[in-house]
Amino acid sequence: MDAKLLFQDAAGFATPMLAVFAVDIATATDAEPLPALLSTSDAVTDAAEKVMASGEFKATLGETLLLHAPNGLKAERLLLVGLGKAKSLSVDEVRKAGGVAVRAAKPRGVRQMAMVFPEDHALSDEHLDELPCLLMSRALIEGASLADPDYDTYKSDRKDTALQTLSILAKETEKSTRAEIQQGFDEGLIVAAAQNFTRSLVNEPGNVLTPTVLGQRAAAMCAEMGLKCEVYSTEKLRELKMGAFLAVAQGSVEPPALIVMTYEPRLEKGKSTAKDAPVMGLVGKGITFDSGGISIKPADGMEKMKYDMAGAAAMIGAMRAIAQLKPKVKVISVVCSAENLPDGGAFKPGDVVTAMSGKTIEIINTDAEGRLVLADGLHYAKTLGCTHLINAATLTGACVVALGMLNAGLFSNNEETCEKFQNAMKVSGEKFWRLPCTDDYREQINSQIADIRNTGGTRWGGAITAAMFLREFAEDTPWVHLDIAGCAWNDDVKPGIAKGPTGIAVRSILEWVRSYSA
Repeated sequence: MDAKLLFQDAAGFATPMLAVFAVDIATATDAEPLPALLSTSDAVTDAAEKVMASGEFKATLGETLLLHAPNGLKAERLLLVGLGKAKSLSVDEVRKAGGVAVRAAKPRGVRQMAMVFPEDHALSDEHLDELPCLLMSRALIEGASLADPDYDTYKSDRKDTALQTLSILAKETEKSTRAEIQQGFDEGLIVAAAQNFTRSLVNEPGNVLTPTVLGQRAAAMCAEMGLKCEVYSTEKLRELKMGAFLAVAQGSVEPPALIVMTYEPRLEKGKSTAKDAPVMGLVGKGITFDSGGISIKPADGMEKMKYDMAGAAAMIGAMRAIAQLKPKVKVISVVCSAENLPDGGAFKPGDVVTAMSGKTIEIINTDAEGRLVLADGLHYAKTLGCTHLINAATLTGACVVALGMLNAGLFSNNEETCEKFQNAMKVSGEKFWRLPCTDDYREQINSQIADIRNTGGTRWGGAITAAMFLREFAEDTPWVHLDIAGCAWNDDVKPGIAKGPTGIAVRSILEWVRSYSA
C-alpha cells in the first residue's frame, strides 16, 4: 500500500472513497446520540448533513455508513466512520477506526481511498487534549496499514484485494502542527510495517518456517535495516551449556536456532556511552511448531501451534522498528527457536536438565517447553550485558482462561520497569493486564529432585507459576514478562483487522524501549 500525507481540503480531492470520522458528543448516560464530524471542511459537513441529522448514524465505535455521489465533493463515495463517545476518545479508537475504514473499502473493490485527518478543533465545545496530533496521526496510519493484509497466502486462487493507494488529508495551516502530523505519520508507517512483518512470520506454516528459516529471515531483515545479527545452532548451544533449550530441541530433526540481534545507538561526536547506561534485552520464544512433545497436545486445534513463535516474531518486528526509529539506547534481542516434537530422542517427563545458569529443572510436562527455552535466553541476555529484560511468549493456556482474548498477561519483578511498560501501553493501545508474581507463589515450583520443576504442583494459577519459573532466571534484573497466548491470533474477522496473526506486543515493546532512550 502506497500511503501519503497531504495538507489540503478534502472537498477538492478526487478519490473513489473518502472516509471521515465522527464522534458522539452526547454526555448524559441515557441521552440520544449526537454525532459530530471531526472535520472543519464545510463541503464535507454539508454532504453528510442530512444523514447526520436523521439519527441513522450514531457514531458508535466501528459503525460505518456509506453515501454515494456526495454533493459538493469530488469523491465518488463518502464513508462515515464512528469513533464512539467524544469524552472517552483515545488514540486506540482512532487506530481501530482507521482499520475499519480500510476493511470497509476492500470488499467493495475500492483500491484507492482517502481519509480526512480527524480535527479535534472541529468541536467547539469539546476538548480532546489527550489526543496530540502526533499520536493521532500515528494511530490513524497504523490502523489503516494493519487492516490491509489478508492471510490467505497459500490459496491457489488467491485474489489480491490490497489497497493500492491511501491518502491522509489534513486541513492544517499551522506549521508546527503540520510537523507533528508528519512525524506521527512517518512513525506510524514504520511501526505498522514492523508489526505486519511480525504477522507475516507468525502466519507461515511450520513446514515453511523452521527454526533455520526463521534465523534466515531475521538475518535478512537485520541486513536490510543495518542491525548486527548472529545466528547459531546446536554446537553453540552446547558450548554455552544451554541444557534447557537443547532438551526442547532434541525431539526434532530440525536444528534449533539461537538468533542474536544487536542495535547500537549512534553517538554524537566526542561522546561516549555512559557506564551506567541501560542495555535493553528482548527475549522471544520461537517454537515454530509445538506438538507438546511426549506430553502431546490433543489433535483438535494443534494446527494453530505454528503460532507458538509469536513472541519471537514480536521481538524481531520490534527490532525492525527500533533500527528505523533509532532510540538512544542499546538493544540486544535473543530469540530461542526450536520445534517441540516427540521421537525416540525427545526429552521426557521425569528428566532433569541443567540450564545455562546452572539451575537444575525437573521436567513434569514437556508441553511446558516455552519457559525452558526462555530460561536459557534470559540468562544469556544477561551475560551479553543486558540490564533490563523483557520477554514475550505464547506461554500458557492458563493465561487465556484467566484473561480471555482481550488482554494479554503482564508480569514483572520491578515496579519502575513495569510502570514504564504500562505507560508504553497508553501509546501502543495494546491491552495487557498485570498479574501477580510474588514470593508466596515460589513454593509451587519446588522440586524434590532438582532446584525447580517446569510446572506448578497443581493446575491452579498456571500463568503465574510459569512467570515464577522465568523469574528464577531473570533474578534481580528488572524484567517484564508478556504472556500473549490469548491475543496473538484472531480466530474471527474483526471490523478493523483480518482473521489470523495480530502482531501483538510489537508496539508496546518498542515504546518501552524508547522510554529508556537517553
